[in-house]
Amino acid sequence: MKKKVTVVGAGNVGATTAQRIVDKGYADVVLVDVVEGLPQGKALDMLESAPVLGSDAKIAGSNSYEETAASDVIVVTAGIARKPGMSRDDLLLTNMKIVGAVTEAAVKQSPNAVLIIVSNPLDAMVYQGFKVSGFPKNRVVGMAGILDTARFRSFLAAELNVSVRDVQAYVLGGHGDTMVPLVNHTTVAGVPIPQLLSKERLDAIVQRTRDGGAEIVNLLKTGSAYYAPSAAAVEMVEAILFDQKRILPCAALLEGEYGINGVYAGVPVKLGAGGVEEIVQLDLTADEQAALAKSAASVQELIEIMANNGG
Repeated sequence: MKKKVTVVGAGNVGATTAQRIVDKGYADVVLVDVVEGLPQGKALDMLESAPVLGSDAKIAGSNSYEETAASDVIVVTAGIARKPGMSRDDLLLTNMKIVGAVTEAAVKQSPNAVLIIVSNPLDAMVYQGFKVSGFPKNRVVGMAGILDTARFRSFLAAELNVSVRDVQAYVLGGHGDTMVPLVNHTTVAGVPIPQLLSKERLDAIVQRTRDGGAEIVNLLKTGSAYYAPSAAAVEMVEAILFDQKRILPCAALLEGEYGINGVYAGVPVKLGAGGVEEIVQLDLTADEQAALAKSAASVQELIEIMANNGG
């Protein structure tokens, strides 16, 4: 029996996520959105592309959640997108309500699913999904670290004129200005990156990584990134559906790991059929540990704002 994935939100990130899954053919998809006709139209368009691609996956669009029943994975992309000059944090209270409502509706239909949150501000929204869903912490995870790490790796590969496949890195912490690229854990074909680039160039690439989302928002002017975010979300979907036990940077609930408690933050995890099956603890430098603590503290502030506003 084919696996089933629900994607909530038929905007650019959600629709592209659904398209990538349908193109590969290993799971049926239900695309859900509140706008009448939008998920149905996009789903029909994708379905009609399947013969060209050789995919037998089915996709349906819906404005309700009945068709999503018994999904293996739920990917939540719903929410308003950033506009130029808007920080991820500006989105907080609006998207808190949206993510809470769609999570509640989706998990009623699929109580055994793994929940992947993509909506921004990411780390706070994953916490909201965890709280509203009532799921155990291992079955609620956020997509951010894979995206941030992909940006870091792509910039490094371009700088060195090497294949992205040979650049290995981690970006931890919150998905925002306080993210923590781990320079000391970054290698190119096993060679530590500080041996290949000057501190000045590395610092510039780290800063560009932190500003990666804003750079795209400022270029597009009417939207935000969706090709790379959807690719990152699908990598997580595959790790779960196929029980791959991938070690990937994802937003997970920390309960003492890295000295952090009660906050979702990006850390390396083992991602498999059970969701977050293990949190991998790396040896961090004092500066990296301090930066990760600062990042977690910024997420904690958002959680407190949500709590004070009915979240």
